[in-house]
Amino acid sequence: MNHEALNLEEKFSRFSEHWSPRVIAEMNDTQFKLVKAKGEFVWHSHSDTDEVFIVISGVLDIEFRDGNIRLEAGEMFVVPKGVEHRPVAREECRLMLMEPKGVVNTGDIGGDLTAENDIWV
Repeated sequence: MNHEALNLEEKFSRFSEHWSPRVIAEMNDTQFKLVKAKGEFVWHSHSDTDEVFIVISGVLDIEFRDGNIRLEAGEMFVVPKGVEHRPVAREECRLMLMEPKGVVNTGDIGGDLTAENDIWV
């Protein structure tokens, strides 16, 4: 068993790509992922799971068809499954996501921003 703490800043320093989640840990069937976000992501939904956004640094807007929510460092929000949304970061924002193993970041739509699963840092 490894008895070392994970340092989020050190993990963030290992990659520079935006909108490309990196797995840092697993608990049961849940993965903890770090993401650097900048610009607009795609409109998408996840039909089988909720999606948790935890802002580590910066500001993230999550747009919905009927409104939006702004998250700042230290805040989190759960997007219910099936709800279409689009994350937007005007400046670079660092996030942690908690998702079931195998969830695709673009939900059911796929496309150019679809990240490969299980990229570890």
